[in-house]
Amino acid sequence: MCIAAWAWQCHPAHRLLLLFNRDEYHSRPTQPAQWWAAGENSKEILGGRDELGGGTWMGCTRDGKIAFLTNVREPSSLVGAKTRGQLPVRFLQGSHSPLEYAAEIAKEANQYNGFNLILADVNSGTMVSISNRPGGDPVIQTVAPGFHVLSNAAIDSPWPKVICRKSFFTLQALRLEQSFKRYLATHGDAEAPLKQMVEGLMMDTIKPNRSLVPDTGVDPEWEYKLSSIFIDTAKGQARYGTRSMVALAIKLDGEATFYERYLEDGLWKENLIQFKMEKAQ
Repeated sequence: MCIAAWAWQCHPAHRLLLLFNRDEYHSRPTQPAQWWAAGENSKEILGGRDELGGGTWMGCTRDGKIAFLTNVREPSSLVGAKTRGQLPVRFLQGSHSPLEYAAEIAKEANQYNGFNLILADVNSGTMVSISNRPGGDPVIQTVAPGFHVLSNAAIDSPWPKVICRKSFFTLQALRLEQSFKRYLATHGDAEAPLKQMVEGLMMDTIKPNRSLVPDTGVDPEWEYKLSSIFIDTAKGQARYGTRSMVALAIKLDGEATFYERYLEDGLWKENLIQFKMEKAQ
């Protein structure tokens, strides 16, 4: 289902600081973050890879493109839907700007199950979101500099495990929003220690009061089990939960650090990949 929090063009040392949890069934074959390409002559992507669909939930490229995706929780699925994991891949390997690509996807958005997609070009300083839920015309909007969160509803929406808006306060929402901002404020303009950030913010298992869990049409008990930032639960005999936690930091000079903590064969492992983002030609 996934959840993300990020600081976009509002930190004194970083263009982007992104935290992302990917939730999935433990049995679904997945490759940890690495450089890979979808075809022989395709541009390389840094990110994890779903071995079934061949796509990714989050990735970036050396030329400054970033894309990440969350599903929209809903009671039924579209039969014969296209795989959502290809949405980030097509953007990362293509030549379209975020807004151009969002407009292209809008034409075929009804062929996918519910999704929220964030597209960014670090070099141009552009970030765009597109969602095909609720039904009707897809919603495309520019993401302004600042702090943002995204879960299984629209960007910056009042979802219990994400954000507080006006009187819609929950312990979970307040925790994620304030913890991230406090963490950044504490470190000032210093380089953020990504491992500590992931362990301190994205492994939170506290759930909100049951009365504040949203009604999405799925089983209320299942909805409650999925209401924490870090998930570890089961559905029947199938284990489900957070499989990967990523922190991506891109400094003002283009130096990028990609840290991943991922679950493999029942054990938590780590990846740390550093590279320099190329400037726009």
